[in-house]
Amino acid sequence: MARLNLLEETRYEKLPVTVYPDQYLASKEVAQRIAELIKKKNEEGKKAILGLATGTTPIYVYKELVRMHKEDGLSFKNVVTFNLDEYYPMNPAAVQSYVTFMNENLFSKVDIDKNNIHIPDGSLPLDDIEEYCRGYEQKINEYGGIDLQILGIGRTGHIGFNEPGSAPNSGTRLVTLNDLTRRDAARDFGGKSNVPMKAITMGIGTIFKAREIILMAWSKHKASIIKKSVEEEVSADVPATFLQLCDNVEFFLDEDAASELTRFDTPWLVKDCTWTDQLVKKAVIWLARITNKPILKLTEEDYNNHGMAQLATQQGPVYNININIFNKVQQTITGWPGGKPDADDSQRPERATPAQKRVVIFSPHPDDDVISMGGTFIRLADQGHDVHVAYQTSGNTAVWDDDVLRFVEFSIDFLQSQGQDTKDLACTYDKMRSFFEGKKPNQVDIKEAQTIKGLIRKGEAIAGARFAGLSDDHIHFMALPFYDRMKTQKNVDFEDDIQQTMALLQQIKPHQVFAAGDFADPHGTHIKCFDIILQALLRLKKTEDWVKDCWLWMYRGAWHEFETHEIEMAVPLSPKEVERKRLAIFKHQSQKDRPVFPGDDAREFWVRAEDRNRETAKAYDQLGLAEYEAMEAFVKWDLSKN
Repeated sequence: MARLNLLEETRYEKLPVTVYPDQYLASKEVAQRIAELIKKKNEEGKKAILGLATGTTPIYVYKELVRMHKEDGLSFKNVVTFNLDEYYPMNPAAVQSYVTFMNENLFSKVDIDKNNIHIPDGSLPLDDIEEYCRGYEQKINEYGGIDLQILGIGRTGHIGFNEPGSAPNSGTRLVTLNDLTRRDAARDFGGKSNVPMKAITMGIGTIFKAREIILMAWSKHKASIIKKSVEEEVSADVPATFLQLCDNVEFFLDEDAASELTRFDTPWLVKDCTWTDQLVKKAVIWLARITNKPILKLTEEDYNNHGMAQLATQQGPVYNININIFNKVQQTITGWPGGKPDADDSQRPERATPAQKRVVIFSPHPDDDVISMGGTFIRLADQGHDVHVAYQTSGNTAVWDDDVLRFVEFSIDFLQSQGQDTKDLACTYDKMRSFFEGKKPNQVDIKEAQTIKGLIRKGEAIAGARFAGLSDDHIHFMALPFYDRMKTQKNVDFEDDIQQTMALLQQIKPHQVFAAGDFADPHGTHIKCFDIILQALLRLKKTEDWVKDCWLWMYRGAWHEFETHEIEMAVPLSPKEVERKRLAIFKHQSQKDRPVFPGDDAREFWVRAEDRNRETAKAYDQLGLAEYEAMEAFVKWDLSKN
């Protein structure tokens, strides 16, 4: 019976999928499978032929293999490896090369014979590539083919660098990279313009020949493409769907990467559910969207026709369900994000008391506060709360080199106009200009340049916070050390970041903390900043009574908004408040027009923010609630569960 239930639950999935609580457990399992293959082949007196991937996805697999080598005696002497791909052109010694990646993460730390390592050569002359690719295929065949092929997946659905349009019988070859793939790699190369246009990759046909294939994916960032790859029809538009044609493939996913699969996203379509309050809310909002109806107009027929008959039977009549969910969504809307004084707060997202709250808005980068919650920020200040803003990192990575020179030139001219000595500053200017002229892609700036870039962003942040209504003594530019450390260190300790955050929290003793909850942030800064805040609060909770009355609210940044069913506080903005928020964002001039790291969205940050806030308001309107110009959304983090 359990087997039948599982088959029903996974009936939309066209290939085997195993889901793990997190990427670390999944990576350990993959590493164990690799280790078992190596040992088995060694016992048979044969070599284990591995196809390996690069990027962030397999890093913990390689770490676990290194641990097994050092602690458990796993030997790689009988292992032959073939890497999937390499950028072209690419110097093997470059930081961004996959030769460097594999050496740093695996090969230099185990006892593999260097002659058994094969990585596509990105340094060859273009005229030699075709012959080289044929030789790469031939070498794989000479070893009898690949025993186990490890894959990641790109957001285009590419496996290896087989981009949309690749043929299922393709072999190793030179390919042109998709623009989205290049945008995703932009940060590693110091900008998309520095990312190579081409790559050498094993073909889909080459991958298919492996006796076993494991594809791994982690984080919500990959959830959408995983759903397409697993549940949609085979198509060259999503190359990973070709894996549905294999008999020897398995997907290893963490819960976030699997979150959009039908059995997790809309489980009522594939099985009987345990109808928790949150699942009922999610399902009813989903039903309203699918049928394009307001919540209060949903009928029993709508429930029955869309897999929700069980809910209608157990908790009906459906109109009562509709009323309940309508009220729950309506109760998330408040014009008083700090709580409404002298009001019944039993159905409101925030407490009425104290009437004036101490508030800390943490901003990972110097503009996240106004981009993500600028309207709420301004309203909290307008409504008389004691609001502080804390900029966690300097953000100095995201300033153009030209801006540094422009600011220093201005300073030199100003000092000269005042008759002051500019000799030292002029020397610093010459030093930076010389550095910038020879600067390599993604090269870490010299200290002087980092300092000035940080000061540029600090000045903009202060201007934005002042515009929102804060006095200078309520503006804290933390410049947490981890941000600059991560540019040169692989293993970064966050203890002093946590201590600095604890000190600020102890100073303010806030009733409300707002923090960025962008855990799908492609650059990773947001989740690190959130973890620092969380650790600081959890430590303080053990000794400080005020933490028991401190609520932690999460906001989202420039990437994705919370789903409507997740939102616990929605702050509506009038047209005038939208304009005020826009002007606060405009104070960040270094990020306007064309920021250094725009991500995969060509819109300016202020446009993204306004569009997203209007989309949130529209989603509420379509559910049958009041129509607002825009809305900012928040989700509460329950500190009592930690």
